[in-house]
Amino acid sequence: MGAKEQGVSATSGRWLTVPRTLCFISNGDDVLLMQRAAHRSIFPNRYNGVGGHIERNEEPLSGIKREIREETGLEVRDVRLRAIYHIDAGETMGIILFIFTAISDTRLVVETGDEGILHWVARNRIMDLDLVEDLPQLLPRVFAMGANDPPFFVHISYDENDHIQMSFSE
Repeated sequence: MGAKEQGVSATSGRWLTVPRTLCFISNGDDVLLMQRAAHRSIFPNRYNGVGGHIERNEEPLSGIKREIREETGLEVRDVRLRAIYHIDAGETMGIILFIFTAISDTRLVVETGDEGILHWVARNRIMDLDLVEDLPQLLPRVFAMGANDPPFFVHISYDENDHIQMSFSE
């Protein structure tokens, strides 16, 4: 099958999405979170995992490994896909978000400064932070997963009052 047979040019009237990655890296009972910089347009001052956009020459796994190296300087192991989000924020394009977990054997991170500040946070203290709005529902599910559990799927949209609506499929 050639590239033209993939049907990519048939986008008129189709829902299009931007692919992104997100990872929650553990070291013992702590999880690495980034407090997003105040000047960032996406989630300023809020805590989230690390990740970003998938580049044209990547698939989700190599994309998240690159983002982890760029944002933290860490080489991680046991990278596992945990969830796939389909996000409809009411725009003409949506987001497909691949959520991973990984393990780091070190806590020595390289601060990038521009994205935000990295913090190792005790797992039992994470819910005390100003988290990105979906994390209180996401993280308990992710942290309860076994090593070989398959990923789950989530659809996110927003109601007329701009409140997040999350629907989970197993």
